[in-house]
Amino acid sequence: MNSFYIIAGLGNPGQKYEGTRHNIGFAVIDELADEYGIGNPSKFGKSLAAKGMIGANKVLLMKPLTYMNLSGEAVREAVDFYKADPESQLIVISDDIDLPQGQLRVRGKGSAGGHNGLKNIIQHLGTDAFCRVRVGVGAKPDPDYDLADYVLGRFRGSEQKIMEESVQRAAQAVRSLMEEGVDAAMNRYNARVK
Repeated sequence: MNSFYIIAGLGNPGQKYEGTRHNIGFAVIDELADEYGIGNPSKFGKSLAAKGMIGANKVLLMKPLTYMNLSGEAVREAVDFYKADPESQLIVISDDIDLPQGQLRVRGKGSAGGHNGLKNIIQHLGTDAFCRVRVGVGAKPDPDYDLADYVLGRFRGSEQKIMEESVQRAAQAVRSLMEEGVDAAMNRYNARVK
């Protein structure tokens, strides 16, 4: 396995977006930072980033500050700066409305699945071959409900606990990707959550 990884959690910067469905990628980055004592993020180009260790691997934990739809600008900048290979050294964490709440989907490559952040990263990197951990935030309660309002909304009551657990599991999945590889991580974390 590689000894250096760029781990990018997707979200929107600023207080008004904190804790929203669309910012679950930021929440997983915070979880990893807490768990592995990776502190003091600082401005790195178009991101907020911090370097540290997860197990035996050096990592750059990053939150793009470009807003979701331009995430690719920040990710490309980090990949170029560190001369990283996206296929083997990049892990992207995003929300997914097509997955039930709390369900994870680990993949080694694939389409954006309608996610604008992933779409922009694929566009900027010129490849869809990079690992991603998608965290299910559940579908809109009503087909007529505005999608932007939904993904920019917050979790309520019992949803909160489900999502806290899935954020922890997503952080574990990231470590598994680095240490055991994509197949093992998929087998372990893509199972349906009860």
